Amino acid sequence: MEQDDPAEALTELRERRLGALELLQAAAGSGLAAYAVWALVLQPGFRRVPLRLQVPYVGASARQVEHVLSLLRGRPGKTVDLGSGDGRIVLAAHRCGLRPAVGYELNPWLVALARLHAWRAGCAGSICYHREDLWKVSLRDCRNVSVFLAPSVLPLLEDKLRAELPAGARVVSGRFPLPTWQPVAMLGEGLDRVWAYEVPGDGGNSSWEAVSSRLPLDQAAPGSTSASVPGTPVSQPG
Repeated sequence: MEQDDPAEALTELRERRLGALELLQAAAGSGLAAYAVWALVLQPGFRRVPLRLQVPYVGASARQVEHVLSLLRGRPGKTVDLGSGDGRIVLAAHRCGLRPAVGYELNPWLVALARLHAWRAGCAGSICYHREDLWKVSLRDCRNVSVFLAPSVLPLLEDKLRAELPAGARVVSGRFPLPTWQPVAMLGEGLDRVWAYEVPGDGGNSSWEAVSSRLPLDQAAPGSTSASVPGTPVSQPG
């Protein structure tokens, strides 16, 4: 009985086409790998949050971060990023002088990654990342707020911002605008667009009604990438 040549067996294995069973096994393996990523990286932050308040993590692009900073640069007071993910916006805010800069993120893996980025940048002792549900965070001492959240939760976020933010605070929303507030400025195009909003001076209902009744920004000149609402201050890109 002849023994198989290992070299020939290896060559035959390489040349053989994958059958249906092998393809099914490969697909199953890929699915398990994707589930492992979900279970380890994304799911831990969702277990403690009701389904309607869950927001999947999608990191901000470099252009989006740049636009957020342009609309916040030079403003005093505490800056927070709600759902800070890997901490890129908080780190960039600290670097451009927005201090203190704080991130709130529920997913422990992303919080650990954010702290690693801060440590590598030499800012570990100056930036705070908290593993905390953004819906339970008090915003009463925050002057600048950055949010990159899904449209489904923005109406609820409006209620929280309206109830907690002090007068004169600024909110910058990326990817999607707040549904009922009128922005004082916007910057960028497409998915890179961000909108800036300001809390009325006295925080009363009449002021909120005045803000909501202003003309929408889509009446600005065609082709412009930034615009303002008449009668409100606009932060110019730095």
